[in-house]
Amino acid sequence: MTIKFREEIKDLEAYKPGKPIEDVKREYGLDEVIKLASNENPLGSSPKAVEAVKKAAENLAIYPDGNATLLKESLAEKLGVKVTQILPSSGSDEMVDIIAKTFINKYDEVIMADITFPRYITTTKMMGGKPIVVPLKNWTYDLDGMREAITEKTRLIWLCNPNNPTGTMFTEEKLIEFLENVPENVIVVYDEAYREYVTRDDYLNDSIKLLDKYSNVIILRTFSKAYGLAALRVGFAISSEEIIHNMNKIRGPFNVNKMAQVAAVAALEDQDFIKKSYEVNKKGKEYLYQEFDKLGLEYAPSETNHIFVNVKKDANKIFVELQKRGMIIRPIMGTWIRVTIGIEAQNKLFIKLLKEVL
Repeated sequence: MTIKFREEIKDLEAYKPGKPIEDVKREYGLDEVIKLASNENPLGSSPKAVEAVKKAAENLAIYPDGNATLLKESLAEKLGVKVTQILPSSGSDEMVDIIAKTFINKYDEVIMADITFPRYITTTKMMGGKPIVVPLKNWTYDLDGMREAITEKTRLIWLCNPNNPTGTMFTEEKLIEFLENVPENVIVVYDEAYREYVTRDDYLNDSIKLLDKYSNVIILRTFSKAYGLAALRVGFAISSEEIIHNMNKIRGPFNVNKMAQVAAVAALEDQDFIKKSYEVNKKGKEYLYQEFDKLGLEYAPSETNHIFVNVKKDANKIFVELQKRGMIIRPIMGTWIRVTIGIEAQNKLFIKLLKEVL
């Protein structure tokens, strides 16, 4: 008897995470390896979050609060929304899945960019939806093209701003113009995982105000990037009470673990850590820009903690050669790589090694 699997998963590929540091050490016999591949915070985590986790680890036999009550209350107070408008998740990855399971039916059209967070297209296909892929323009979301792609079959639109992996952003003006032209029955997911790193003044800093006018918008945020809690997997969605209520039906019980909850609450209270992360990232970005300019390398203007850069040689070969020298980056496509902005010493070492392999 042949085992049958769902038709929708036939052509899906498993997610390939950035290569772990320990694997690279073993493979090449290295004592020290620096990872600038997964957009993690090079400063680590807030000391307040670390201390909260240590305290919580005193009792691991009890299930976490399945409602994430304190976390939702802390977020609601900080954001100025109702507790019933917030839904925490095990990172943004799980929230993308929850949204797909809540809204996408078989044959529904789902609009997304061609070079963006890969989980959008995976979950669309998983649910039997039809991905409508709109190419980026100058490595940036083409909102006009996305608007033109809307049909009667459109169910959902994914927006990542700033975008991963290109680091580019679209303005508040462009976003509002776009939302004004999206039918009310089409869900717009606005993923702003990298919002804390944005330096431009024309970015929509207060996205929460969108919810007052657009009942079809879901905002995604995460503690994995600027807050430095990637290991614990905690993100959240903000939307209307009706949308959150129905998404909560899909959420698995105890999806956000105890450590993640207490760390996130503590991290919210340490905005000095966020400010420092922003400043270190801004300085590092400017340094890498200067070095790329000297090397004559094209790059996309980034508003994130990573840079999308054309190294003019096969990205996978550059990836391997850098690994041999103890540096992990992310090959994206063709001759383009993505490198996370590190602290000063890491950035300088990356440039030194990049010069060697080029």
